[in-house]
Amino acid sequence: MRKTLLAGALAALTLAAGGAALAQQAPSKPHAMRADADGDGRISQAEFVARRVDRLTAADANRDGSVAPDEMRAAAQARRAERADARFQRLDADRDGAISRAEFDAPRATGTEARPNRAARPARMHRGGPRMAHRGQRMDARGPISIAEVQGKAAQAFTRLDGDRDGFVTAAERQAGMQAVREQRRERMTERRAARQAQRQASPPAPASE
Repeated sequence: MRKTLLAGALAALTLAAGGAALAQQAPSKPHAMRADADGDGRISQAEFVARRVDRLTAADANRDGSVAPDEMRAAAQARRAERADARFQRLDADRDGAISRAEFDAPRATGTEARPNRAARPARMHRGGPRMAHRGQRMDARGPISIAEVQGKAAQAFTRLDGDRDGFVTAAERQAGMQAVREQRRERMTERRAARQAQRQASPPAPASE
């Protein structure tokens, strides 16, 4: 008997099928080089900027050059729906609009059973609830995002990363730039801690209450 997979069960199955999907796919690009659209092993300024602007441009429903919080939420919802549909299509091998027991079990058999010694992954914590509410509050407080401003900042970031000024960023340059950013962040945190410590030491103790 064929059974249609409910949307909630589909997310859980994706975790079990992950090993098989990765085994069947070609090796993906390193995260730092995903902007390399033409696959030449380096990132041009156009590719670098597009990686940061294209999603905002797609979310700009009224084409006013900025993305309001409600537009950002609508775009995020649309991406989630697309990912869920893509997962369903991967599992529905015979394209009949339903997922049978055999289709449900096939990724698990080819992925998990192929590596029986693999430790089970702990269940992921749900990312909704207070965390999503807090993110939505920050989004509302920030207001609309200017696409032109993001584009300008992306161009500036590219210039900082392009160490040899040849108009391209290689994986090594990208890694060096990220390392520099991490070091700067650590330095700022150290300075802030030192400033707070000095302020506490300079503050006179509160008088004892009689």
